[in-house]
Amino acid sequence: MGDWSFLSKLLDKVQSHSTVIGKIWMSVLFIFRILVLGAGAESVWGDEQSGFLCNTQQPGCENVCYDHTFPISHIRFWVLQIIFVSTPTLMYLGHAMHIIHKENKLRQRLTQNGKCPKYTDDRGKIKIKGNLLGSYLTQLFFKIVFELAFIVGQYYLYGFIMVPMFPCSRKPCPFTVECYMSRPTEKTIFIIFMLVVACVSLFLNVLEVFYLICTRVKCRTNRTRTLHRTSPENPASLGWQSRTEAQRQNALNLQYENGQSPSVGGSLEGAKEEKRLLGEQ
Repeated sequence: MGDWSFLSKLLDKVQSHSTVIGKIWMSVLFIFRILVLGAGAESVWGDEQSGFLCNTQQPGCENVCYDHTFPISHIRFWVLQIIFVSTPTLMYLGHAMHIIHKENKLRQRLTQNGKCPKYTDDRGKIKIKGNLLGSYLTQLFFKIVFELAFIVGQYYLYGFIMVPMFPCSRKPCPFTVECYMSRPTEKTIFIIFMLVVACVSLFLNVLEVFYLICTRVKCRTNRTRTLHRTSPENPASLGWQSRTEAQRQNALNLQYENGQSPSVGGSLEGAKEEKRLLGEQ
């Protein structure tokens, strides 16, 4: 197994730019995939090819049968799965770091142009919205596709149960021979464990998509309700008496601007004005 420290450091930076569900997904990736694969896979699959025995002395027969039974080793298959699933997250990290760099420069020029950073706060914490939200949802979509592709691919390549005996009749084998895998039960347990972890990761990705969409819709609905309730451009949302008072105050202000004496509430002109305002309602 290679050194996972570089990939782990990169993925660790994504923690501060992810949602709560994204942080849980990252923990599952570190603990139950990278750590378990690095610590346990070598000991379980260390004798995968050397322990693959066929009941024939024909040179090359065992190698051909092993290649037919396992087109790619389980360990290398899971390594590819982790790399493919992590790549969209690393691309999102690059986008997030680019935005942080741009907004740090913008924050330094605040006194000149008066603009405020859109995606980061004063502490530099990312707000997932706008283009960054689109980037985050895109990387979730690709992670879901890759997880599904590798789960289906594992099923078609080897299935989910390691059988102890494999019949093989490929050349240069002289006849159909039986080949045997070492420790099939232990390897089956390991395969099922990695499959369950992949399904949990897939579920977390789907859940995070719904979480982001629901959060976005809720924020937009709350913003619309707030504007609808307080906007002066929407007098229908104000009470009848509030509209009347506002129009009466506007009429008085207009009289002040024209240099006229404002109508007294008990005068005839004031009564006519009030009647006119009420009639407009």
